[in-house]
Formats: sequence, C-alpha cells, structure tokens
Amino acid sequence: MNERPEAAEPREHGLVADPSDPATQVNARSFGAAASVYHQARPGYPAEAIAWLIGDATRVLDLGAGTGKLTEALVALDREVIAVDPVEEMLEELEVAVPGVPRILGTAEDIPIEDDAVDAVVAGQAWHWFQPDRAIPEIARVLRPHGILGLVWNSRDTRVDWLRQAGEIMHERHDASATFESYVNVGPPFGEIVEHTVEWGARMSREAFLDLVRSRSYFITSTPDEQRATIGALETLLATHPDLAGAEELVVPYVTRCFRTVLAD
Repeated sequence: MNERPEAAEPREHGLVADPSDPATQVNARSFGAAASVYHQARPGYPAEAIAWLIGDATRVLDLGAGTGKLTEALVALDREVIAVDPVEEMLEELEVAVPGVPRILGTAEDIPIEDDAVDAVVAGQAWHWFQPDRAIPEIARVLRPHGILGLVWNSRDTRVDWLRQAGEIMHERHDASATFESYVNVGPPFGEIVEHTVEWGARMSREAFLDLVRSRSYFITSTPDEQRATIGALETLLATHPDLAGAEELVVPYVTRCFRTVLAD
C-alpha cells in the first residue's frame, strides 16, 4: 500500500493543526465550541443511502465523524465502526450519542490506524475539509484490497421557496454537494465514482430549525449582532411565509447525495 504521509502538526485543544490553512483551524474549533447544539440540530442520514454507500463492508472507518450522525446510521446497519475526528469536543458528543464506538483523534491526512484495517472509509459532510493530495494515499493505506471510499452530503432542497429565502438570510453559499464535480475527483488508486441520490424530509419544530441555523459555521463565527439579526429575520420568515404560516411543525426537504469508489488493484 501507499506510504504514510508526513505527520500533522501537534494537536492543540483537540484539533490536529494544519499549518497550510489557519482558517481551517479556526472553523474546526468553532464547531467544537458548538458541538452539543450541532449534534442536536443536524439531521441524520436515511438508511437507504448509507446501505448503498457501504455495500457489504463490515468494518467501517467514519472519517471526520464529528458528533456521530453518520456513525449512528452505520451502527444501525450493524456495522463495526471506528470514528476519527480532529476535534475532541465533537468526539465527546459522539461518545454520548453512540456509546462504545472507538473514537480516535486524527485527520484524513494522518489517520492513526494500521494498514489494511477497514473494508470502507466514509466521510459525511467532510470531504471538502480534506487535502486530497495527502488524504487519498492515507485513505488507500488503511483500506483493505478493493475497499470502498464513500462520500455523502445532506443538502437542503432549496428548490423550495422558503428554504431558498432562508439561505439568503443566512448569506449561505451553495451546498457543498451541489458542485461535487469540481472536487470529488479522487483518482488513482481508486476507480470510477458512482452516485446515488435519496430525497426525503426531516420533520422539526421551528425552534429546532433555528437551532440548525445556529449550528452552521457562518452563524457560529458571526458577531452577536449579526447572529441576532439573522435569527430575527428567520423568525419573521417562518411566521409569514404562506407555506409555513400557522404550521406547528416544519418539513425540511433534503437531498442526500452519495458517491462511492473502490480501491483498484
């Protein structure tokens, strides 16, 4: 298998620092500070999508596992899971959500497990945080022959008008999965990428939707005045949009996009 890349810089406050991108360190630590609200607010993954993603793999590495949303889906499918994340606070939340799953501090560029250790490596909402030139050889190293690399994103379906308006209020950039062609380009030693899409809806209260907003990196790193303005504008939208006015519960439509490739010979 491939050689292990250079070790990352020393850990600071649970984060394995990447000296090439200080902004990434700031954003990652911001998620750590909001780990609890992140886990409570973020939706899970539909079982159909994750079953397709991992196929018949039995031992799975959840890379960039965060607070364990994808880990929960893997455990529900009765798979043996190892969770790796660079933020200690996130892994602490994962331990609460999915007790007993091995948790390891590490990054995609420096995975602290042995060679040929797992049948699949999966990343939920995380590939765009990785440095592919270092992460791809490292992922290949820990995979067994013909192992699976699976990438998955939950994207809110902004074809729905009120969600589109909410995104504008949050100054939200496009969903990461919307332009996957530009960066889900794994290449050797992996084969062709295949895709599977699942459309579904997450039911939640209005306050739960606002908590979802509070878990976004844009909101977390905004000033208190900006945060108050964002929540105020969203509360007005939820109260006045004709599709939502008077509704006790929201149905937030999601598109789950899955991408799978297999380690070549």
